Amino acid sequence: MSTKPIAISAIDANKMMQAEDNIYLIDIRSSMEFLFIGHPLGAIHIAWMDEPDWEINPHFTAEIRQLILGGVSCPTKSNCAKIILICRSGNRSEMAGQQLLDAGLTHIYHINEGFEGDKDEQHHRSTINGWRFCGLPWEQC
Repeated sequence: MSTKPIAISAIDANKMMQAEDNIYLIDIRSSMEFLFIGHPLGAIHIAWMDEPDWEINPHFTAEIRQLILGGVSCPTKSNCAKIILICRSGNRSEMAGQQLLDAGLTHIYHINEGFEGDKDEQHHRSTINGWRFCGLPWEQC
């Protein structure tokens, strides 16, 4: 069992989701980011932090449990759903993933380049890496 969220690339996350069942892609960015910047096609939105207060969602773990397990513990660790978390650049998803692991969930991954990726020399995102840069399916409102 991993003691840290497993870091994977956007490409590898997409491949994993296409090849396996029982996987949830959770976009943990704010509501505004999810809606207006865009999000991976099929991602479920559960904010880790959100406006207006930008405090960590006190119900985050419970919302994830409810989504994947109906709010109960996973009876057999080998059959637990896999959770892939995505944020803007991979920082929040790693912290959120750690919280889930600390709460006893297993099979937690985070996309280490996020949706928009790292900044380039001009401080622009989506030019080096990330879900959108890789041309993976996404949508925006």
